[in-house]
Amino acid sequence: MRTDLLGLTADSLAALTNRGLVKRAGKEAGPELRTDADGTVHGSFPDGVAAALPPGGLDVARCTCGATGVCRHVVGVVLAYQRLPAEPAPEPLPWSPGQVTDDELTARIGARLMAAARRTERAGFTARVRRATSADPVPQVELPAATVRFLVPGDLGFVHTDAVAGTRDDVVALAVWAFRAADELHPGVPEVRVDVGGEAGAGAGSGLEPALGLAGTVLREGAAHLGQGLEATIADVRRRLDAAGSRWPLLAVGDLAEQLAAYHDRSAHYRPELLASHVAELHARHRAVTRPDATLRSSVLGTAEAAETPLRRARLESLGCRIRGLGDQRIAEVYLAHGDSGMVLVLRRQWDGDDDGVAPARRRIAGSTLAALATGNLVTESAVRSASRTVRLATGRISRTTVSPSRGDWDELPPSLLVTDFAALSRELDGLTLRPIRPRAEAELVRAVAVARVEAVAYAPGDQRLDAVIVDRAGNTATVRAVHTGAAPGRLDSLAAVLAGEEGELRFVSGVVGRTGGGVVIEPVGLAVGGRIVVPDLQPADAGGRLMAAADARHEPLTAALIDTRGLLAEVAHHGLSHLPPTYDDRLAAAAQRLTVLGLHRIAQAVTAFAATRTHDSDEAVEQAWIDAYLRLEVAVDMT
Repeated sequence: MRTDLLGLTADSLAALTNRGLVKRAGKEAGPELRTDADGTVHGSFPDGVAAALPPGGLDVARCTCGATGVCRHVVGVVLAYQRLPAEPAPEPLPWSPGQVTDDELTARIGARLMAAARRTERAGFTARVRRATSADPVPQVELPAATVRFLVPGDLGFVHTDAVAGTRDDVVALAVWAFRAADELHPGVPEVRVDVGGEAGAGAGSGLEPALGLAGTVLREGAAHLGQGLEATIADVRRRLDAAGSRWPLLAVGDLAEQLAAYHDRSAHYRPELLASHVAELHARHRAVTRPDATLRSSVLGTAEAAETPLRRARLESLGCRIRGLGDQRIAEVYLAHGDSGMVLVLRRQWDGDDDGVAPARRRIAGSTLAALATGNLVTESAVRSASRTVRLATGRISRTTVSPSRGDWDELPPSLLVTDFAALSRELDGLTLRPIRPRAEAELVRAVAVARVEAVAYAPGDQRLDAVIVDRAGNTATVRAVHTGAAPGRLDSLAAVLAGEEGELRFVSGVVGRTGGGVVIEPVGLAVGGRIVVPDLQPADAGGRLMAAADARHEPLTAALIDTRGLLAEVAHHGLSHLPPTYDDRLAAAAQRLTVLGLHRIAQAVTAFAATRTHDSDEAVEQAWIDAYLRLEVAVDMT
């Protein structure tokens, strides 16, 4: 009995081939079957075509039809075999991919790829392991380079990865080793993040020393006093980080350089808080991998991340779109759920000009309009995923991408992207690694949130902000929050109309989830209402929403004190330690006193320590004291 073929579900077959092929094979006349002693299943079709499927996976199948790769006849053999009268089957034993031996891995992927996997293991890598559940019976591992799914227990011939075949087949071994680590350290936990291999504190330094030197220059001189001569230094730092494969610090330096360029160009994109955050992030990542209880380097520096990963034929489901304006530029970000990998990818486009309202919806991207991409399902053979989880779609003659309208049936998304319990989401957010040392993954907190009902809607005219309280099935609440922007003038009107029930039954809100004031907040990018998706940022300003004014909500005293003090420290990155105004120390002392009164003693002490070092300590000590204070404030603001 071929238990591997019997264990393949329709979804598993679709993952290994494509859904259209499975549907076509299911509609055609089935073959006559016979099975050899070695387990090879032969199928003879009425049109004379013959297919054979030996043990070892669909890629070892043979067919006389002449098709390249797995054809409909091979799929037809599988479906016909599954329709045979069932034999009594033994009760399946609990199985984990960690039970696969290294000999079995070598036999499957070859000695060369095993050697490549060993090199990655020696450097260390981080993986998210998801065990099989009744809701999702396929165990899977999310790796930096790809997501690996074990479709049939114990059979490596039916392993699916979202990377193009042959580009990263070593990930199969990495996924098995990740399961071994999870089985040893966290037995029975449905989903867990594990560090595999490597040595947490390997090496005396972090490899970020050139980047720290650049950060020190920014702190000493400030954006306001740095000339264009820093460009060569930035280019050299980026080259070194790229050569070392330090993906996350490389992206941080890139963002730092963009902030400096934005200041010199007098662009609205420049913000001192962002510049200061990028400087502090480089130091945070350096400290995380060089302290005595150092974190695994790959998870903090991104050294296991491929710069780009071509995806197999991918089905991407749009969750909506956000439009941002930066001066005379407009930026569109389409959020695409990739169910096979359980992550959200970002398709980004920007253009010069003040196209606002519905005009951006008509812009064309990869052969489709922005509106179609933001409200549709994509099937593409040309997607390439970056380390930061952005995606680009090739437009060559042989590249194919089709887009069809979506009904917003987001309840079929994987559990990692679907929120039905606000309390569970709150616990997930509380358990996140601190942002300055987290992987720099775009849209890492974009989710589809199920809505049982809308409890209240209020508009704060002073902040031009719409807040709505939504309720899940268990009675827990969360806040949907949107702020007006000239780049998306219809955002609030259309959102209010949907929340008021004018567009039909609201089933889901998609957006960026976070915490504010102890509660869950969602910044919406899409709404599944009725049988369609509404994207507020692409709607006209006269969408008919009713904005009911309410008293403007101001920051709580604690949150306001943290944000104000962070802004005060960010002035260092703007003016430079050598060029701060005479009143700066008095303002620092007042800020520290305010924090002390509010009970934030450790943050107040860090601010006071920074002020003290400015009077008599070395430049390096002053910089480190600033880093200490800024990181404490950054983390505290994220947690309030």
